[in-house]
Amino acid sequence: MNLSRSRFLHLAGATLVARPALAQTSPPMANRMNTRKIPATGEQLPVIGLGTWQTFDAGPELGSRKLLRQVLDAFFEGGGRMIDSSPMYGRAEGVVGDLLAAMDGQDKAFVATKVWTTGRERGEEQMRRSAQLLRKPVLDLMQIHNLVDWETHLETLRRMKRDGRIRYLGITHYTDSALADLERIVRREEVDFVQLGYSVGRREAERSILPLCAERKVAVIVNQPFEEGALFRRAKGKTLPPWAGDIGIESWAQFFLKFVVSHPAVTCVIPATAKVEHMRDNLGAGTGHIPDETQRARMAEYWDAL
Repeated sequence: MNLSRSRFLHLAGATLVARPALAQTSPPMANRMNTRKIPATGEQLPVIGLGTWQTFDAGPELGSRKLLRQVLDAFFEGGGRMIDSSPMYGRAEGVVGDLLAAMDGQDKAFVATKVWTTGRERGEEQMRRSAQLLRKPVLDLMQIHNLVDWETHLETLRRMKRDGRIRYLGITHYTDSALADLERIVRREEVDFVQLGYSVGRREAERSILPLCAERKVAVIVNQPFEEGALFRRAKGKTLPPWAGDIGIESWAQFFLKFVVSHPAVTCVIPATAKVEHMRDNLGAGTGHIPDETQRARMAEYWDAL
């Protein structure tokens, strides 16, 4: 993903992917970030979040930490809040916790992580460790990663929520083959969030789980909006549609992200990045116009024909 996307940014002046707005880092951008309500409470959440898989699995080197600090600075300046992590992501939880503590950012962030083990005791131990690493005694959202031992952990999460140790609970997966399992859980259990894979090139979630989440008033977090860079590779050398600027799209990243957040059931999308210029580009998708149903269909049609 990094190579092809960096190339797009480099070639911006030669295509319809205009870049002047990407240099904006001033606080006013934060006032323009679109938000969606978390159905369980009505709390507003900015539509563009930040994933940490691979990108925040950094060592103690000052150079890498400095760059990630700049990514978080841009994220908060642009109005972002949700930062999503997991024990599966190597050192990411600790890196996020260290950086948020250094920048006094715990109160700015909506911190989400996951439990990724089997058994009640191991799950509780892992979640305590996550809270320590993230330096967040009360986690905003705890999710069951890829539905691992979900029935055991869901009982624990409900108890933790009653005790005030987490604010919201959720379930996650990233494959289309797991959508039916997510759907069954949403139908029979009370959860606050579902995290799933969805993109303009991968629209299976539209068939059932997204409408169901809207019906059941469950917030939706979207992962893999770029399909691990596959969308950028397919779009390499292609120009944006001539009407992209009419709906506030200045890059392929914004095309992909605006399509995702334009689905009314989606609460937040969490593209991962360790590059400041990509962070600012992503944030641009969360401001201004959100495509309506007709425009969404036009975007999907253009992508399918690309």
